[in-house]
Amino acid sequence: MMHNAPVLPLAVTMGEPAGIGGELSLRSWSARQKDSSPFFVIDDPQRLKEISTSLSLNVPIEKISSPSETTECFKHALPVIEQKLVEDVAPGKPRTSNGGSVLASIQRAVSFVQSDQASAVVTNPINKLVLYNAGFRHPGHTEYLAELAGSQAASIMMLACKQLRVVPVTIHLSLQEAIQALSRDLIKHTIRTTDSALKKDFGIQSPRIAISGLNPHAGESGSMGREEIELIEPVLEELRHEGINLTDPLPADTMFHARAREEYDVAVCMYHDQALIPIKTLDFDGGVNITLGLPFIRTSPDHGTAFNIAGKGIANPSSILAAIDMAAEMAAKRTQK
Repeated sequence: MMHNAPVLPLAVTMGEPAGIGGELSLRSWSARQKDSSPFFVIDDPQRLKEISTSLSLNVPIEKISSPSETTECFKHALPVIEQKLVEDVAPGKPRTSNGGSVLASIQRAVSFVQSDQASAVVTNPINKLVLYNAGFRHPGHTEYLAELAGSQAASIMMLACKQLRVVPVTIHLSLQEAIQALSRDLIKHTIRTTDSALKKDFGIQSPRIAISGLNPHAGESGSMGREEIELIEPVLEELRHEGINLTDPLPADTMFHARAREEYDVAVCMYHDQALIPIKTLDFDGGVNITLGLPFIRTSPDHGTAFNIAGKGIANPSSILAAIDMAAEMAAKRTQK
């Protein structure tokens, strides 16, 4: 249930058209509540109509020309700002030729937020390989959004569900590369950005941030590695002088049980799996991917395009519904400032 919903609607992107994004957009409208935040989709209306018909979802589709038409339209139909595909696409069979339409949907969503016509961007999953074949040259969604925002700083990924928020310092790197990439500056930037976002977007005045160690048992006083002593702890001491509330480096294997989670608002972890294994174990279907450090709000479901189930009518909308709710809640927090 949403409270203090922002006046501006949310912009939902097309995602990979051969995946489950279209079905998720349709199911999200069907699942709306009386106080749900209105959203519009930047997609091909004809494609969505065909999905609705083929899966017997019975979702009325209405083409709108401006985000300002969303709120009224949303009451009786899914509002869609048209972004045509170059080629028709079959479920599970992506076409490189549609890559430009996928990227244009993202660009337009960002533009609507930047021009104060939408309150946040919610992105349906993309397929990077398809986009690479179409000329895409970014490591992923997050880096592309950072470029559209004009941000030079390293992008920060948060995964969140009701029980836990996690932020990995290094993301999509091999374990060996992740260890090499860890630096004082990267750890500092990650923690500062996380602290700021919890205050601005989550309404937490004094965030409690738990820090994982890198090594087993957080290095056990240097007997299992010295990164905690030589790299992580000096950064934490510096940031404490800035007023940031931080734990010492904690053993990653004991910081995620229920009692431990009550002691902090977010866990900052040194590499991908430290952060993502616990949250995906706790809430595999409902986790939300949030990009921190952008000048606008961006959330996304924490799953991929699911080509294997596209067109079968069995896609689970829990994660995108959570992403829509969280984007609306974050936007409401910003408007309260």
